[in-house]
Amino acid sequence: GDRLDSYLRTDGVWIFTRNKQLYKTNNEKECAGKCEAERNFTCRAFLFTRKKLQCLTLAENAKMTVAFSSTDTVLYEKRIYLMQCKRGIGTDYRGTEAKTQRGIPCQKWAEKIPHKPNYTPEKYPNAGLEENYCRNPDADESGPWCYTTDPATRFDYCAIPECEDQCMQCNGEDYHGEVSRTESGLECQRWDVQEPHMHGFILKHYPDKDLKMNYCRNPDGELRPWCFTTNPKKRWEYCNIPRCNTPPPVSGLGSQCLSEKGEDYRGRIAITESGNACQHWNTQFPHKHGWIPDRYPCKGLEENYCRNPDGEKKPWCYTTNSSIRWEYCTIPPCDRTEQEIAGMNDVPVQVPLIEECYRGNGQSYRGTTSVTVSGRKCQAWSSMFPHTHIKTPDRFPDADLRDNYCRNPDGDSSPWCFTTDPNTIWEYCNLKRCDNHTQE
Repeated sequence: GDRLDSYLRTDGVWIFTRNKQLYKTNNEKECAGKCEAERNFTCRAFLFTRKKLQCLTLAENAKMTVAFSSTDTVLYEKRIYLMQCKRGIGTDYRGTEAKTQRGIPCQKWAEKIPHKPNYTPEKYPNAGLEENYCRNPDADESGPWCYTTDPATRFDYCAIPECEDQCMQCNGEDYHGEVSRTESGLECQRWDVQEPHMHGFILKHYPDKDLKMNYCRNPDGELRPWCFTTNPKKRWEYCNIPRCNTPPPVSGLGSQCLSEKGEDYRGRIAITESGNACQHWNTQFPHKHGWIPDRYPCKGLEENYCRNPDGEKKPWCYTTNSSIRWEYCTIPPCDRTEQEIAGMNDVPVQVPLIEECYRGNGQSYRGTTSVTVSGRKCQAWSSMFPHTHIKTPDRFPDADLRDNYCRNPDGDSSPWCFTTDPNTIWEYCNLKRCDNHTQE
C-alpha cells in the first residue's frame, strides 16, 4: 500500500514541538521516508510545507502538544501513536495508558525504584519503552503491562481495549477496519460514488462516520457494519465483522438526567409523559418491535426504562397501552437553569404557527406530527434504519426533511414518512386536511 496510509493527514495545522529535524524534500512521501529513517528521536509525525517543500520530522504528535492553524502546512501523524487500543496481544501498542487494570500508576521504564526492571529502553530500543506507558516488550499473551509504583506489586497488566479495525464493539458504530466485502462475498460499492446504487451517505453530510473507500461501516445504527454492493441486484448487505473478546470500555454510569437528546440517559424512569407505563424492551407485547436488548448491547435497554436508542428528540418507550404504540418520557433536565437561559436566548422573533392539518397534497406542511395512520413512529429522514432510502435532506433541500416529521417531498397525495417498524416501509401520516375556513 501507499506509505502515507499509515499516517493520519490533517490539512492546515502546525504543532509546537521542541524536538524536530528539518529536511528538504520534493513531496510528502519523501518526507514520510525521512520520518521512518529518523535516528535522532522516535518520529511520531511530520509537517510538510508545500510552497517551501520543507519537511519537519517531529518527536511529538497533536495528542502530546499544542496545535494551531497554518494555511500552507499539512500534518501527518503516525496512526500507531494515536491508537488507544491494541491489536492481538498488543506488542505494537504505542498508546499513552499509564496505569494498571487496578488503577495503580506505572513506574517509568528507565527508573529502578521501587522495582529494578528486566526490560529497559537500553536493552529493548524497539519496544517503545517510553515514560511509564503500558507496553508488551516480552510478547506476554495477556497483553500490555508495566512495573507498578506500588512496592508490594512488581508488575500488573493494563486494561487496553481491542482495536475495532479487526473486531467490533457494540453494533460496530466505531468500526474503522478495512473489510470491504459483504457476508456473502460481494464487493462493496465506494461511498463516494452513486453507481450502481444511489444513496444519501455522502462524506460531507456524515463527516464523523469515516465513510472512506468502500470499507464496511455502520453510520445509521444498524445491527452491524454493512455496505452498498457492486451488484446491481443487491442494494446492500451486512459484513461479517467478528465481535471483540474484551468488553467495550465503560464510559461512566450514564446520565441520570436529560442532556441534549438523552442518548446517554440511564435512569430508571419507566412512565411516559401522558402517564402510560412502559413496555419491557425484551418483550413483544402489546407492541412488536426491533429494539431487542441482545441485538443492541450498548443502548442500555434494561427492564422497561425510558431510553433513546435511535437519536429521537428525547428518551421514549413503547407503552403497555395496546392503542398507543410509543410515547416520549418526561426526564428532568441536568441543569434546568442553564437550559432555561438557553431557551430564552433561542426564542425566535416570530413564532411560526404549527399546523397540524395540511393543505392540498401537503407539500407545504411544516408541522411536527411524526406518527402514521396506524400509530407507527416515523423514521428520521436522515436515517437509513430500519429502511434505506433516497428521500434525504440533502437530496430534497426544499422539503424541510427535519427530524422524523411527516412531509411530502415527492408530490404524493398527502404527507407521509418511513416507519420505525422493520416490516412496514412507509405509511401516510395521521393528519387531516385543513377545512375551508382554516385555509382562508
